[in-house]
Amino acid sequence: MMDQWPLVLMSVLLAVSSNYLALLGPRFLGNAIDAISDERGVQMDIVMQSFWRMLICYVLAAMFAYLLNFCMVNLSQRITYRMRKQLFENLTTLPISYFDTHTTGDIISRISYDVDTVNETLSSDLVQVLASVYTVFAALYFMIKISKPLILVFAVTVPISVIFTRVKAKKIHPLFRKRSRKLGELNGYAEEMLSGAKTIGVYDRAKVITDRFDQRNKEAVDAYYDAEYYGAMIGPTVNFINNLSLSLIMIFGGILYLLSQSNTVAAGSIWFITIGGVTQFVMYSRRFTGPINEFANIISEFQSTLTASERIFRIIDEEPEKADKPGAKELTDAAGEVELDDVKFGYNPDKTIIHGLSIDARPGQTVAIVGPTGAGKTTIINLLMRFYDVNEGEIFVDGNEIRDMTRDSLRGCYTMVLQDTWLFYGTILDNIIYGNEDATMDEVIAAAKAARIHSYIEHLPDGYQTILSDDGVNISKGQKQLITIARAMLPKSRMLILDEATSNVDSRTEFKIQEAMALLMKNRTNFVVAHRLSTIKNADKILVIKDGDVIEQGTHEKLLKEDGFYAKLYNSQYS
Repeated sequence: MMDQWPLVLMSVLLAVSSNYLALLGPRFLGNAIDAISDERGVQMDIVMQSFWRMLICYVLAAMFAYLLNFCMVNLSQRITYRMRKQLFENLTTLPISYFDTHTTGDIISRISYDVDTVNETLSSDLVQVLASVYTVFAALYFMIKISKPLILVFAVTVPISVIFTRVKAKKIHPLFRKRSRKLGELNGYAEEMLSGAKTIGVYDRAKVITDRFDQRNKEAVDAYYDAEYYGAMIGPTVNFINNLSLSLIMIFGGILYLLSQSNTVAAGSIWFITIGGVTQFVMYSRRFTGPINEFANIISEFQSTLTASERIFRIIDEEPEKADKPGAKELTDAAGEVELDDVKFGYNPDKTIIHGLSIDARPGQTVAIVGPTGAGKTTIINLLMRFYDVNEGEIFVDGNEIRDMTRDSLRGCYTMVLQDTWLFYGTILDNIIYGNEDATMDEVIAAAKAARIHSYIEHLPDGYQTILSDDGVNISKGQKQLITIARAMLPKSRMLILDEATSNVDSRTEFKIQEAMALLMKNRTNFVVAHRLSTIKNADKILVIKDGDVIEQGTHEKLLKEDGFYAKLYNSQYS
């Protein structure tokens, strides 16, 4: 932010200049009133001189105020850009566990709504505060010069305003924090439901989902109401106190003026004041209390901004994924020998999911992992990729413990095809070469042919340059999966993870790509998470996982002969 200091200093200078010129206006007005009420007659030359000076000051003050607003908008946009950039960059460094415990909608709410809230305050409310600080002290200085006794009025009213504002601000801050949290929850729920709109329609759950949304919407609205209602009480109360001070000034100022006119108070005494002086003091008192009123009126906006800032910096201050060990090795040209030795792991320290798991995969072998839902199959994949580190035990690749390697190099040695496919906005070509941007067009076409998707792509109006919308919603789910399989064929990594990669294609298409999958898996160490057991008949080793333990292992034929848990799973699918 150091590069923004010139703009900040210019804004401060403009704010000071604008308010100084505006503060000169009451002085000239007071001189004009005294010239009009002069006992010797109206001093017209002084009146006109004061008028032109006041006009010039107000015109220049308006010009500086315009430039100040321009600078502050410019500054706020730069800060907002930097904040959103830093926020998103930090999100990319966070561990997978963060996204497992925070909804996408809440994160998006922080990137969009919370950052916009901060921007609004920087571009508008901050201008008022910046200008008001100088105005308050300058107006106080001028009032002291005019009449010290009248200043005593503020010795009572200002402390009351400050104490009231501080007490109320402390009470409403938790309300604004709750408001932001409820909005994040509402956005998270809306994002989840919109993503599953088809499923909602299929199961006719629209009424249930709408009722649940209404409940969350009501909670968010109630939180908004509480925050805004109690926040809105500050402004009118402080305005009343300041208006009371103005009334007291006019009363006591009038009394001092009458005493001065009746010669009860001698000229030059601190109690002496002219009608012009009373007018100046009243106008400066408005300048003095005006910023206090403005701050009281926008206190709710500042509370909202403070809460938004807390949510933003909570992500920025979030601990990134642990750094690699000092001197961590770069894993290159991995042969693909993978070993899990007595691995224990739990997402929560008090609940272990994987209990003493040991797996040995030789280069070129295909290891299938099967088991009921919740057995720990996906957890094993997370551990292999170091999305999470084991609690106990060790994982080796080519004889090297993976915690002694850099994460980037380890993950670069794997290619993954997941059950939940994901395509980005862009062309089909961009999506296929996502994992290997140096791939030639011939390599892309060869990969697409192997995945049995080339013919479909060629029949599209723009072929490989066809634009896919977000997440590829303008093509079928099966076609999306075939594109992700083609994408996986381009990287030259020696280890492959297939998480039910053919789950979204029909049986005929699945049969057609078995040969392509065999080519993809050739000369690689393959970890296949499978629910369709027919896809793993040729695996070199099948591991049956239940409750985090390997209860059976062997080839397809061996496990069927043992007539154990695997045989029951297989027969339940194909008997």
